[in-house]
Amino acid sequence: MAAKGGPRRRSILSVADGVAIMVGIVVGIGIFKTPPLVAANVDSELAFIGAWVAGGFVTLIGALCYAELASAHPHAGGEYHFLSRALGRPVAILFGWARGTVIQTGAIAAVAFVVGDYAAQVLPLGPHGPGIYAGLSVVVLTALNVLGTRQSRTAQNALTALTLAAVLAIILVGLLGQPGPAAAPAPPEPAAALGMAMIFVLLTYGGWSEAVYLSSELQDAPRNMSRVLLIGTAVLVALYVLVNAALLSILGLDGLRRSEAVAADLMRATTSEAGAFAFSLVVVAAALSTLNATIFTGARVYYAMARDLSVLSRVGRWNDRGQTPANGLMLQGAVALALIGLGMATRNGFQAMVDYTAPVFWSFLFLVGLSLMILRRKEPGRVLPFRVLFYPLTPILFCLTCLLMLHASLAYTGIGALIGLAVIAAGVPLLLFRRRDQAAVPAE
Repeated sequence: MAAKGGPRRRSILSVADGVAIMVGIVVGIGIFKTPPLVAANVDSELAFIGAWVAGGFVTLIGALCYAELASAHPHAGGEYHFLSRALGRPVAILFGWARGTVIQTGAIAAVAFVVGDYAAQVLPLGPHGPGIYAGLSVVVLTALNVLGTRQSRTAQNALTALTLAAVLAIILVGLLGQPGPAAAPAPPEPAAALGMAMIFVLLTYGGWSEAVYLSSELQDAPRNMSRVLLIGTAVLVALYVLVNAALLSILGLDGLRRSEAVAADLMRATTSEAGAFAFSLVVVAAALSTLNATIFTGARVYYAMARDLSVLSRVGRWNDRGQTPANGLMLQGAVALALIGLGMATRNGFQAMVDYTAPVFWSFLFLVGLSLMILRRKEPGRVLPFRVLFYPLTPILFCLTCLLMLHASLAYTGIGALIGLAVIAAGVPLLLFRRRDQAAVPAE
């Protein structure tokens, strides 16, 4: 659909589809990378499991806030639409720029690097192999999404099913298997590092908010958006707590602290080297699941931005044949490929992308939480199919969490964070192209 007129989008996604996409985004590569980092910053097994439960609680708070926003204001632009209604189109336009150049494209590049790292272990392609695999994965999955929502949805459900099967296998192996020899005790960690542990936990839970970009394509969105968010969150918390309990059962806290690849080490300790090798294939599938879902939801913001920026009219066109923002998908893929190129020039492409995206992401997530309270005051007569529990305590807690994460991301990231913020500042001139005809931009 163009900025004005054009084909209408059809609601073709079920609650199960939405949950599969949400879980596929989150349960990808984080759970296979961060447990050792969390273990290194807690002083007991109870604190280790407690950190994952606390992370689930924070995620639930965020999901409750997003459930109210998305059910009351279903729109393909997701957060862009919430910010536009609450804080004005200039803020929303800057968010759209941030999402298209930093947040979403940086996340796509980061996940693509994980695909590349593990694929290169299975079939090496030389020193630049991980970057080559990363680029190829973005090209192939972007093309799949351009073909159409139904094709992407089928692939996503299959990849998510494979990922969940792998995670369940880890849970069973960990809880039913026999632990190996105990690792030598690791140096005690200071209690003050618990805050750092929560940073890694919340990073692993990250991505759940992407589900709101499905609201305009979800069947009966006012009722079902909250179901997608709450069911998806419950599935995530259960999986993460069980996976970490399984890892703890076999490797122990000290073994976790020393591990470079926890799931592979778990398989190695309970099965064989062949099992550890096979798991590299599983991680590739999991990362592809995350990558496909992130590409699927990411380009929807270009559709919303095209309504407010005349310069993006062509980018925002909706392809009625495939039911996708095809031009937005291709632009998103091009930016992600450019970031992959930049990441290949650093020592650790994945870490470079995390540094690049984190401060920008938490800044705008804070503004989205603030938008919920602003919209309650601005639109007191609006029907709310879902009301956040314990208002206003819940959105206040969510906003405070976002500010804490923003502080942490600035304190613990490198020059990449400053580059990300500079890119956002470079988007300010876009406001000169803002449409002035309010009537051309319908509220819903």
